[in-house]
Amino acid sequence: MRIFSGIQPTGKKHLGNYIGAISQYVDLQDQGDPSIFCVVDLHSISVAYDPKEQRERVYDTAAILLAAGLDPERCIFFRQSDVPEHTELTWLLSSITSHGDLNRMTQFKEKSAKQRERVASALFFYPVLMAADILAYRTTLVPVGDDQRQHIELARQVATNFNQRYGETFVVPDWRIPEVGARIMDLKNPESKMSTTSENPAGTVYVLDEPKAIEKKFKSATTDSGSEVVRAPDKPGISNLVEILAFVTGSTMDQVEADFAGQQYGAFKGAVAEAVIEYLRPVQEKYAEIRPDEAALEAVLGAGAAKAQAIAGPIVAEARDKMGLGPTVG
Repeated sequence: MRIFSGIQPTGKKHLGNYIGAISQYVDLQDQGDPSIFCVVDLHSISVAYDPKEQRERVYDTAAILLAAGLDPERCIFFRQSDVPEHTELTWLLSSITSHGDLNRMTQFKEKSAKQRERVASALFFYPVLMAADILAYRTTLVPVGDDQRQHIELARQVATNFNQRYGETFVVPDWRIPEVGARIMDLKNPESKMSTTSENPAGTVYVLDEPKAIEKKFKSATTDSGSEVVRAPDKPGISNLVEILAFVTGSTMDQVEADFAGQQYGAFKGAVAEAVIEYLRPVQEKYAEIRPDEAALEAVLGAGAAKAQAIAGPIVAEARDKMGLGPTVG
């Protein structure tokens, strides 16, 4: 089994990123042959950005992943733009990806609606690059959050289209979405996913938030007019907190509900805050050690890129040859 996934360096990493993606990477790094993870900086330029901040955010993201327990000796970890096969394969795959399929992507519709003045064509093309990321390594399993399901479905379709037209070349990948924590919601607006672009920053818990800030955000989290700690369609705020507490304590959501039966919301929200603070403490401490040494971070990313290119290079070359491009091979 070959595992691949990528994470954007845009903004600060929040609890939803950590639970939905980063924790999966750490858990799966020994299960792939190999497990491959990258900071997808090419994806992040599909929206307006600052070039100087871009490099800083790559280092920030790399340091958080390493602090969380990702080990470059046990997996391949690199920066996407360091492996040119990703961009070449994107163009090759664009020839078999329909405009209609891209136009149906929910994430493009949502993001473009927020960027009326400048919607880059790169944002529209984003899913093709994501398909290339995955297919370049003949990936069999992609750990992602629930919001990426549609993109993985497109990657599967693109792989199938290519194989049918040019011969068996790519693996049709499967996805892995965690049962708990796949979609962590905004604390102030629990109908929306937790995000760095939230209108109210009090609804987003960042991995590097100070303990007092985390406590304040959870204690002010939106709940409902009831008092019972149970999951229900009309209790999105409490349901979200139950899921968060279950994940960070390694418990089940049923057990969380049982543990807090008869207790008030105030005590429950305080317990969630305390558990999250303790869950993030080791990561924050390790990050403070790792982040200042940018030369060491570059060394890790560079070594990972060399390993990644050794895998992707021959696969993309085979795709190029089957499409009739370049000199005849063999």
